[in-house]
Amino acid sequence: MARSYLQFSIVAFVTYSLVAPLLKVAMETVPSTPAVFFSNFVLLIVVGGVLHYRGESPLPYLRHQYTPHIIGLGVLLTVGLLTYYRALELGPVSVVVPIYGLFIVVSSVIGIVAFDEALTPRKIAGIAFSILAIVLISI
Repeated sequence: MARSYLQFSIVAFVTYSLVAPLLKVAMETVPSTPAVFFSNFVLLIVVGGVLHYRGESPLPYLRHQYTPHIIGLGVLLTVGLLTYYRALELGPVSVVVPIYGLFIVVSSVIGIVAFDEALTPRKIAGIAFSILAIVLISI
């Protein structure tokens, strides 16, 4: 159980890898904003089902000290999704997705700087190669 985050990460990677290609197909006839609405409506319904199944409620967290952080990240997520879907509507998946994927590099750097995570030569090389890979894929 200690490393279950790796299993969740793999499932997330595999399933999220299918999002952009499916969106690109759908947005041949469905505009990006309705696509965001419908996909996130499904997300809301499924997450509601998971909350119910697990016997959890979000209500106790309405007054939690970090609720403003969650609301802020909700705003950022909304802007990110609206602009990501729009970029996919307008541009090629092979360019949009790698540029969007730069969030991995930025999030990693933030983790190192803000959360005092270890900065190793391997991580530096990984970040540099990630940037290089994104540049090479996108041009």
